[in-house]
Amino acid sequence: MSHARPAGHPTAQPGPDPNQAILGVDTHKDVHVAAVITTLGVQLGDATFPTTATGYRRLLAWARTFGILDRAGVEGTGSYGAALTWFLRRHQIAVIEVNRPDRAARRRHGKTDTIDAVAAAHAVLSQRATTTAKTADGPVEILRLLRLARASAVKSRTQTINQLKAVIVSADPALRDQLAGCTNAALIRHCADLPDTTPTDVATATRYTLRRLARRIQTLTTEERELQQQITAVLQSHAPHLLQRNGIGPDSASALLVAAGDNPERMHTEASYAALCGVSPVEASSGKTRRRRLNRGGDRRANAALYRIALTRARTDQRTRNYLDRRTAQGHTRREAIRCIKRYIAREVYHLIQQLNPAGQTPRTA
Repeated sequence: MSHARPAGHPTAQPGPDPNQAILGVDTHKDVHVAAVITTLGVQLGDATFPTTATGYRRLLAWARTFGILDRAGVEGTGSYGAALTWFLRRHQIAVIEVNRPDRAARRRHGKTDTIDAVAAAHAVLSQRATTTAKTADGPVEILRLLRLARASAVKSRTQTINQLKAVIVSADPALRDQLAGCTNAALIRHCADLPDTTPTDVATATRYTLRRLARRIQTLTTEERELQQQITAVLQSHAPHLLQRNGIGPDSASALLVAAGDNPERMHTEASYAALCGVSPVEASSGKTRRRRLNRGGDRRANAALYRIALTRARTDQRTRNYLDRRTAQGHTRREAIRCIKRYIAREVYHLIQQLNPAGQTPRTA
């Protein structure tokens, strides 16, 4: 005969499964150092594997010899550990992003790759590390790669324009007077049309250099525009509703999506996304003083995107202007009011991003 449990008696919690194992990996360019611990924190083994497809298969097979493996703590999931993260997820292993151990712990215990791998596993066991790694296997990863190429083209174009203008400063007076007063576009076109002469003296070498630099600027401009078109096309097919909001253009939308990743369901609340973008205020209270300070962490590109959106809405949206006026009347500075607007925009963007992965859809994480 079964007996009911007395009221108020706590339900017994199941203990740790002795057959489970937790993997920790310290990633590097050429090799990964792995360590496995039990759910009680006992180290079972460590080994080094090459960063190849065969090495990943050997690492997973080795780790599974110690027990049931369903969790792994990996350092550098967005860089050296990106390929390993993708491989583990393909084999139904939940990958947790682990930061490097703090410097105080390293001073006490020393630093080796094995120690870092064991620390990564312990971070998962103790739930000090709980952030699910980005999947990097969908349209947001495409946006990240396109943004990377575009940023490089823009940076190179700016550098080349500065070099072209520096050459003009030291050019002969006749050529310098000929180019004076031109806009950047006219200046580049004029220099690109200079005769392609063989440099035999300083004057011809100057014209030859200006022509080469101008042609390079035109090539980089064409490349940047093509990449921008590709970014816009991906956004139109993946998140068109994001571009329909006031102040959110392709550059800002892509930055905000890249911050969230291809698996936005890993962020359980809008506060998580606000912290990820660095727009959540940080407590800085002490004693009788109660205050909050500016958050200088988070993804700074996403933070800059929110700032651009806030400035645009402050110029074009009446509700935003009314909010700024109300905050200013309450004694806040305009800068403080803009920070509040960025927080509101982050909440709005979070709900828009969550629409890309409805609640009924199966999450892409393991």
